[in-house]
Order: sequence, then structure tokens, then C-alpha cells
Amino acid sequence: MQNFIKKFGGPTLGLPTNRILLLHLSFWALYFSFFFYQITFSRHGEEPNYQRSFFDASTQIIFMALISYFNYFICLPRFLVHKNFGQYLIEFLIPFTIIITCHIFLKRYIYLEIKEAKGFLYSTKFISQHVIAAIFIAIFIGMLRFAKDWFELEAKKSEIENEKLTAELRFLKAQVNPHFLFNTLNNLYYLAMINSPNTTEVIEKLSQMMRYMLYDSNHPKVSMTKEIEYMKNYISLEKLRLDNQIPITFDISGNPDEVQIVPLIFITFLENAFKHGVSNSMTDAYVNISIDINGQQCTYCVENSKLPPNLETTNEKSGIGLQNVNRRLELSYPNNYELIVNEDDKDYIVVLKLNLA
Repeated sequence: MQNFIKKFGGPTLGLPTNRILLLHLSFWALYFSFFFYQITFSRHGEEPNYQRSFFDASTQIIFMALISYFNYFICLPRFLVHKNFGQYLIEFLIPFTIIITCHIFLKRYIYLEIKEAKGFLYSTKFISQHVIAAIFIAIFIGMLRFAKDWFELEAKKSEIENEKLTAELRFLKAQVNPHFLFNTLNNLYYLAMINSPNTTEVIEKLSQMMRYMLYDSNHPKVSMTKEIEYMKNYISLEKLRLDNQIPITFDISGNPDEVQIVPLIFITFLENAFKHGVSNSMTDAYVNISIDINGQQCTYCVENSKLPPNLETTNEKSGIGLQNVNRRLELSYPNNYELIVNEDDKDYIVVLKLNLA
């Protein structure tokens, strides 16, 4: 029985095996009920012979199933491999003819005592009807196989696509680490060059952030609290680099403990705010960050000043991080996010609205 079930395709991707088997059993149960009722009560005025009708209906199911599943398990798979229709007809029609012939002789034997049935059972009409019915049933069962294979193919395509998207998402997340390290090591290099007493503190915070990136960020989602703590560490590093000369605010409203988020989604906008928006030589530089959590809705806003053209570094590939985060948003929050960017000559504002459900 287990081998028979496995031949239906095993635990298929599109339709579970038990559903496929149930579909086949349901068809044969309905066919048996219809055929049994028809042959039992078709002759008015006669006492129904339930035993004979049951035997006739049972053998009808057995022979039709033999034809159908010979086609289902042997002929159709060989045809799908070789694509030779002539060979398929020969392989199917010879066993089909033998099985149908045996069944017709069995039917004549079952109704041997009924004189009225003899003429019909030996007629061309009966043989034609029987052959046509067998062909239609074999075609129907064969179509179930094509339907199963189609569902499997579609599910396999979907699985491959999901695997590709998952691999791409992992690759994009992996790119965040070197991007972050590149920016932070620049900050560390600057502090070492000026012999800043904060260098040790920077290394300590960098260690905490790397721990988060190596362990917590490997999960599909993390607590918003951990993501905010990571951002606070990053802001602390930037404050040390800037000697606390630039006004920086970080406001949080709502309860971050109650929601989870895909890790490292926010950091790119924060990095760009400091990288392209502030400098100690700017008198009006600023960075304002806010996170508003309302149920499963989150609004993240980063507002910062813009470096004048003479201070902006044009030789760095600043667009990589933004391309990365945009793609990650498409993969992680499809149709559940809105990214708004506004800028003028002096200010740059990014608003990201997320549905975290």
C-alpha cells in the first residue's frame, strides 16, 4: 500500500499525497454509487438483485481502474519521456483491448440468466458504449495526473523563486556588514589620528555592535528594542567622532518591546545622514531621528542637513547602501512599506513607513 501511495508522487509540493489519493478515491466512490444505482433500478417492474448488482459494479470499478492506472502509471510516464504518440497508442491499446474483452465476457456471464440482457450484451452498441466509457474514464484519470504534475511544477517554480529570493536577501544582508565596517573603521582611524581618548570607547561599542550583527541579525526578525539599541550605539560612535558638537536627537514613541523587525533595515539611512549630512565645519549641521510605533505600524524618520558641495565626498560609492536597503525592503516587506524621500539644497528627509505584521 505504501508503494502504491508513493507512486502518486510522494509528498508533492503542490498537492499533498493524501489529497491526491482522496481525490482518486472520491471519484471511484461516486462512480461506483452511480453505476450501482443505475444497474439496480434501471429495470422497472423487476425485483432488484443487490448481490448481482454489487458484483457487477465492483468488477466494473476493478476493470476500469486497471485500464486507467495502467495508463496513469505506465503509458503516460513513458509518453512524457519519449514524446512518441505512436508508441504510446500501441502500448496502451493492446492491454486496453485485452482488459475490455475480458470484462465484456465477464459481464455476459454475470447476466447469463437474464434473457432480455443477452441480445444487448452481444450487440455492437453495448461494446461501443463500454469501450467509449472506458476511454473517457482513462482520459479523466490521466488528466488528474497532468493536473498533479502541473501543481508540482508550479510549486517547484515557486520554491526555486523563494530560494533565489532568500539567497539574495542573505547576500544583501551580508553586504551590510562590510558597509558598516568601512564607515566605522574610517571613524576609528580618524580618532586614532588625533589621539582621541575616546578611541577605547569606540572599540568597545564597535564590539557590541559586531556581536549584534554576527548573532542577532542572523534571525529573520529581531526585537525592535535590539535594533534601537544597535542604532544608539552607532549614534554614540558618531557623537564621539564629532566631539558632541553637532545637535543629534533620537526620539522613540510607542513600545518597541511589542514588535519585531527585519534586522539592519534602518541603519543605512542613519549612516548616510552622518556621512553626507554633518561635519564639524558646518555651523548649522544637525541629525534628527525618530521612530513611532503604533500597534504593528512603524514610522521611521531621519532628517539631516546636507553637506555643501565643497565638503561632500564624491569619490565614494554611497549609492550601494541605498540600493541594498531598497531591495531588502522589496523582499522583506512586499506591499507593506512606503519610502518617502524629500530634499532641497539644505535638508534631506527620509520617511519609512512599515507594516510589521
